[in-house]
Amino acid sequence: MSNTKNPLIIFTPSGKRGNFPVGTRVLDCARKLGVDLDSVCGGRGICSKCQVTPSYGEYSKHGVKVAETALSSWNSVEERYNEKRGLAQGRRLGCQAKIYSDVIIDVPAESQVHKQVIRKRAEVLDIRMNPSTKLFYVEVQEPDMHDPTGDLERLRIALRKEWQLPELHMDLSLLKDLQKTLRKGNWTITCAVHLGDKSVPPHISKIWPGFYEGSIYGLAVDVGSTTIAAHLCELKTGEVISSSGLMNPQIRFGEDLMSRVSYSMMNADGADEMTSSVRLGLNDLFLKICENGNIDRDLVLEAVLVCNPVMHHLLLGIDPFELGQAPFALASSSAQAFKAREIDLNLSSEARIYMLPCIAGHVGADAAAVALSEQPGNSNDLTLVVDVGTNAEILLGNQEKVLACSSPTGPAFEGAQISSGQRAAPGAIEHITIDPITKNPRFQIIGFDGWSDDKNFGEVIKTIGVTGICGSGIIELVAEMRLAGILDASGLIGSEEQTGTSRCFADGRTNSYLVWDGTKDGGTKITVTNRDIREIQMAKAALYSGAKLLMDKFDTDTVDKIVLAGAFGAHISPKHAMILGMIPDCILNKVSSAGNAAGTGARIALLDKDTRQSIEKTVLDIHKIETAIEPRFQEHFVNASNIPNAVEPFPILNSIVKLPENNFNQNKSPESSGSRRRRRKNS
Repeated sequence: MSNTKNPLIIFTPSGKRGNFPVGTRVLDCARKLGVDLDSVCGGRGICSKCQVTPSYGEYSKHGVKVAETALSSWNSVEERYNEKRGLAQGRRLGCQAKIYSDVIIDVPAESQVHKQVIRKRAEVLDIRMNPSTKLFYVEVQEPDMHDPTGDLERLRIALRKEWQLPELHMDLSLLKDLQKTLRKGNWTITCAVHLGDKSVPPHISKIWPGFYEGSIYGLAVDVGSTTIAAHLCELKTGEVISSSGLMNPQIRFGEDLMSRVSYSMMNADGADEMTSSVRLGLNDLFLKICENGNIDRDLVLEAVLVCNPVMHHLLLGIDPFELGQAPFALASSSAQAFKAREIDLNLSSEARIYMLPCIAGHVGADAAAVALSEQPGNSNDLTLVVDVGTNAEILLGNQEKVLACSSPTGPAFEGAQISSGQRAAPGAIEHITIDPITKNPRFQIIGFDGWSDDKNFGEVIKTIGVTGICGSGIIELVAEMRLAGILDASGLIGSEEQTGTSRCFADGRTNSYLVWDGTKDGGTKITVTNRDIREIQMAKAALYSGAKLLMDKFDTDTVDKIVLAGAFGAHISPKHAMILGMIPDCILNKVSSAGNAAGTGARIALLDKDTRQSIEKTVLDIHKIETAIEPRFQEHFVNASNIPNAVEPFPILNSIVKLPENNFNQNKSPESSGSRRRRRKNS
């Protein structure tokens, strides 16, 4: 129920929240909660650094309904700023807007002091070059009085004679420029030709007078629920010119996919809002990546996009309602091909979009791209491929067969719903160890290569700060707490008496662990609470249970190889992931990272058109396992809630590390542990 005197404010993408008195400025709320919101003018409305976007509507995940009156009306400062410099539609100045009722506030990337690190680089690959769009130079016969054939027809004849190209279509947007182009080139012309596929006939995409010596480009884009990453590729050589990414602007509608489906159900225009949001985000990204590569966006003639099913539908403008309920029916699982302008993407006027096929209702084109990149069906080894994200997509297979499933891990692995969690940005703890004797931590932050015990660390944090814990840091931290005897197998943090360190302190009915206290210097206090541990347990249990279900279908307790995919997966420590029980027991040198495998698959499909037919056939052979109806999923989930697992022996792990056999619940009353048992039962 809403608190009328102290309304709730929730910030995205950080997930930080708190209650504040009516009339508190958004900027003040952000500062007190430790939200990364920039401001350099002292809140006078001059610098515009504190721009935010309020979200209105019903948000079932957060249990709030945000009214249009949740914030104060525009004041004279905002009006004056908008007149002089302009505010983007929907934006407010955090230093001027005051909260009147429950509200959700999105902090866009440009308003953050510590910019999000989008860790989705282009992996080095040897890709066969056979793009769908190529350049062709021809000499065209001049018209004369005896041959009334049009210029387009004679161009088609020249292309057919010189390059054996079939009858080519040309849109009106190009046809209107054809005559002057031919005459400017003295009857020579270079054509960019899209060679077509089963759904699109061959056609001319762009023309230049004479011999065009420049390049043409394509984009490989991974549209994730949390981040969007793109690689700009030269279509003649395959060279990656530029890579960039941004936070998916849909985050303000919900961090996980089902929250976004729920938003579309609860709000009449919700799906349209999210569609518009992701398309605008893509256009911003395309502009940025072209600027970084110093190329004209009009030279981008093709793009390959991969998405999970919900993002797939929202990007195409399809209401994801059916994906929110069994049997999770897709509008279409086939590959899609269309013009970029059909979905409002600002590329070349004739640029084509190709979207890989989806595998099933919650296993999307991104999983198909991972399959294209990693080729588990061609392996002699039984290979587990895990694309770790808000919705984990899991493949298990060898030459015999390939199985797939999705598992709703939620955003905890990415720092959301964690008290001191944050997304990857300078100042975030990304690696950590804990001394088993002293129980003191030693860590690394993004933006500094050294460790916290480095002599220069004090000077570094004066500028960067220690701001929170990102996903890879959280996994290592929980695993290290287990190794150091601070955390027991059930996920309980011990007391000061039980652990022998004052870093463990009473925090309500449970205990928390102090990682860093920078408050004396005006910095942050970073702790891990038992609620944080529960969030990680739920996330890792969902991930492991999905993998275990696929292993059941192979009638095996072991896998030969594990591949961690995704931007987040690339930064996970295999040993710590195994201690946590995220992944099955496996020889550590058989656990590898594939980086952004979905983006890699998109790049392969962009640069070699034959692989499109290959993956379209492959997905038909992948068998989807629906976790929601598998009777053993709940059993696996309950067992996997322990750290690492309640029943799995993990012999390889136990040969590497010795996990303490402590139990911090033995001195607790039934009431103090009852809530934990009830939550686990209902998970």
